[in-house]
Amino acid sequence: MPANAARPRLYDDAADDLMQSQPQTDYVTLLPGAQSRLEAGTRIRIMWGQDMLRDVIDGRYRAVVCGVNDQDNSHGIIAQLVNLVTTSQWSVETVTNYARMFHESVHIHASRDHEPYILKIDLDSIIVLALLRPRGQDHFTLQNIARGFQTVTKMLRGRADRMPVASVSFLGGQANRLIDNDGKEPTFETVLRTMHLSGYRGDVYPSPQMWNTGDVGVFASYPFPESLERMRGGSS
Repeated sequence: MPANAARPRLYDDAADDLMQSQPQTDYVTLLPGAQSRLEAGTRIRIMWGQDMLRDVIDGRYRAVVCGVNDQDNSHGIIAQLVNLVTTSQWSVETVTNYARMFHESVHIHASRDHEPYILKIDLDSIIVLALLRPRGQDHFTLQNIARGFQTVTKMLRGRADRMPVASVSFLGGQANRLIDNDGKEPTFETVLRTMHLSGYRGDVYPSPQMWNTGDVGVFASYPFPESLERMRGGSS
């Protein structure tokens, strides 16, 4: 873009001036991605500032990836989904009971299988591909996310009826926390890298807590531009 080109206005009238970012408001600083060759199926789109539940009930997705457990899902996003999709007969209680029965059956018949399992929950207007938190764990690990998204990718491959798809970031969770090998919550970049290496190419919704990081520039897709890696290495 020429240096002297006029910047497009965002809003009608003088609202651009009125909408200047203020330190006390939640906001993100969105940076332009790398201008590389257009190629399908290479990126994860990051939905900064968007409301996942509204997008789901508006019919923008056919499948959603989230976490469930066999103890209590009342604080997870699955609870909000089953309550919002009124045409489904699922409830928070039946989801939890289903997860518990599934775990009990696996424990008897396939105890050596690799976890986590993916529960397919049909809410009529949308399919939930739910990563079942492994039995005896009070959190997800990055290894769980990697294995889970490998299975999710297989379940999406060649299934146009399950696309487009969106996933939670698994960060900032209450019912199903994500913990790394150091016992801490991993970075968003680490989660995106894990999903991407597992083959996932859908959308990801950052947790609302990440909407107030306006002092740090963010990108709208993953992989991030190579310039970020050069900066980390000390180059400009």
